[in-house]
Amino acid sequence: MATHSQKDAYLYKKVITIGTVCELTGLSERQIRYYEKRKLIFPERSERGNRKYSFSDVEALMDIANKMEDGMQTSELRKEMQKKESKRYDNKLRERMIRGQLNAYFNKRD
Repeated sequence: MATHSQKDAYLYKKVITIGTVCELTGLSERQIRYYEKRKLIFPERSERGNRKYSFSDVEALMDIANKMEDGMQTSELRKEMQKKESKRYDNKLRERMIRGQLNAYFNKRD
């Protein structure tokens, strides 16, 4: 049976072209490139230099566009993204520590 992360792996594969992203989001190539320049989105590049996006990038772009429409500045969005990433890192670290403590406890009992 596939794990949760394996099932969601397709969300993060960078396989979508900028043209398709434009169709999916309603954003122009210029807007998408601007968000990349402002370090809000991080596409990969193909061997030919074409941008490649994932489904999670598409979701992020839609979220960015909605927040920009509501008046948020790109600097505010970047700070928000950094806070989320920091929180995600802290949660993973906490999870590893707890797992380690549980392993140590149960291994000590054997």
